[in-house]
Amino acid sequence: MPYGIKEGLQSWYFPACSGRMVPVPHRLSSRRVPHSLLRDYLGRTAIPVLLVISILMTLMVGCCPDTTTISPPAKSDRIAPFPRPQIAYNPRHYVCYRTDVPIVIDGRLDESSWRKASWTESFVDIEGNLKPVPRFETRAKMLWDSTHFYIAAELEEPDVWGILTQRDAVIFYDNDFEVFIDPDGDTHEYYELELNALNTVWDLLLIKPYRDGGPAVNAWDIPGLKTAVAVHGTINRPGDRDSGWSVEIALPWAVLRECAHKDAPPMDGDQWRLNFSRVEWRTEVNNDRYRKLADSTTGKPLPEDNWVWSPQGLVNMHYPEMWGIVQFTTNAIGTQTVDFQPDPTEPLRWQLYSLYYAEREYRQHQGAFTADFSRLDLSSSATFSSSLLRLTAAADIFEAVGLSPDSTTTVSITQDGRLRRELR
Repeated sequence: MPYGIKEGLQSWYFPACSGRMVPVPHRLSSRRVPHSLLRDYLGRTAIPVLLVISILMTLMVGCCPDTTTISPPAKSDRIAPFPRPQIAYNPRHYVCYRTDVPIVIDGRLDESSWRKASWTESFVDIEGNLKPVPRFETRAKMLWDSTHFYIAAELEEPDVWGILTQRDAVIFYDNDFEVFIDPDGDTHEYYELELNALNTVWDLLLIKPYRDGGPAVNAWDIPGLKTAVAVHGTINRPGDRDSGWSVEIALPWAVLRECAHKDAPPMDGDQWRLNFSRVEWRTEVNNDRYRKLADSTTGKPLPEDNWVWSPQGLVNMHYPEMWGIVQFTTNAIGTQTVDFQPDPTEPLRWQLYSLYYAEREYRQHQGAFTADFSRLDLSSSATFSSSLLRLTAAADIFEAVGLSPDSTTTVSITQDGRLRRELR
């Protein structure tokens, strides 16, 4: 078993009507992966494996050095592209305040803390300004207290419907609302949660993005998760006009801290990477039931719309580097306002991911990574500074290391896309 947990093994496929890769769970009966097993898996399997890889990387580089200090790359011949975001790197951000008022998870958002909390910007197409503005409004809010991270959302919808009722079904086959959380911002070990208007939940843990081999642990559940949906109108009743549905979620810190690799709730000023997505299918009414509009040639459903808080620049939510940034404050909601503080390493972070895309593309067609910048397609990537980065590569591994503008932090990326930060 390649990942050590039979219950977590997945196969993957692309639905004909979607750009998403879908995990197909093996038959699991009622067994779930307990958190103690997950901790053992991450602690006793992943960490030793990473240590071995790190040692091998050091030995390989020592025996066969191929080190280059970055200088502005020369133009190279173009090769078929590895999928990259097609918009400028500009993640949205949100300051999340503490609530002193108990939050009742009923989907109604009627507590005073919710009324005081700011909405996010309206959701946009997943590809950003490359596509039209969404047909319906979507926005979200966030709060926290000592036990939970709270998320609320409002989804405008003239025809509220849902079909799926089994937990851990592929919920985005219905219209849905989705949450993605990467607590430490390294793009690995992150959470995904989806729910439809029937309040049917799909929760899963991603060890790393699908592009880097996954896997998704579909058999993982969030102990203590609370979710609720309030429908503003009727559900599954064609012929009337609804105004939409609202979502309320409480995520326990006891679970979220597992991938934060530090205490949670966060400290004042801590920043987590997070995004929201909404899937919306075009439908028609047939025999008094909602049915997805189909392509007249193939008979298959038309592609779904994907609307998000922070645009991805491509039809793929599993590029965590493009997610928004949530900054936590210990100030109570409605008291002193806190300004968002940009992370000074963000430009460097994007340089490293631009390099990662180019390296993946090169290896895809040449069979090996390279430290020769003249061989990499960096023409549309971030501007590189010779004073910030260095690159080391061997056939199957690479590492790029950068120094923050204030020289206090090194940031690195490796062939698996994982970002690491260390204080000097």
